[in-house]
Amino acid sequence: MTKREVHFTLNGRSVTYEVEPRTTLLRALRHHGVTSVKRGCEEGECGTCTVLLDGVPVKSCTVLALEVEGRSVLTAEGLVGKDGKLHPVQQAFVEEGGIQCGFCTPGMVLTTYALLKKNPDPSEDEIRLALAGNLCRCTGYTGIFRSVKRAAELLKDQA
Repeated sequence: MTKREVHFTLNGRSVTYEVEPRTTLLRALRHHGVTSVKRGCEEGECGTCTVLLDGVPVKSCTVLALEVEGRSVLTAEGLVGKDGKLHPVQQAFVEEGGIQCGFCTPGMVLTTYALLKKNPDPSEDEIRLALAGNLCRCTGYTGIFRSVKRAAELLKDQA
């Protein structure tokens, strides 16, 4: 199959990938070494492949790589500061035990980041609704919900 170029911004940097038209964004990112984007169900159900596409959480297994032409993609790697310091959302997940095996964590973190950009002080119900598309098999969600609340506090303190 003939490959085509796709040009987009990945974590603030312009990139060009050569992909087959049938290649998903998930597979293209993994092929280029983006390890935070996990390959889980590949059906859009689990959320382990979540990225932010123009600031909106999407399941990268349901997006063709060619669809991101000229757009912006943010992965968990893109949240880490140039100095290697964790973003407050990432730090909150560490502090509050929102991480266990870590497989779902990048998707949870990115979804939380997008939520707090839109709503800096979400209620428990709003948190549950925002994270509904991200499944975790380890933590029972209590630590994750605490992490979102802590992230909101850290971001307020930072502002």
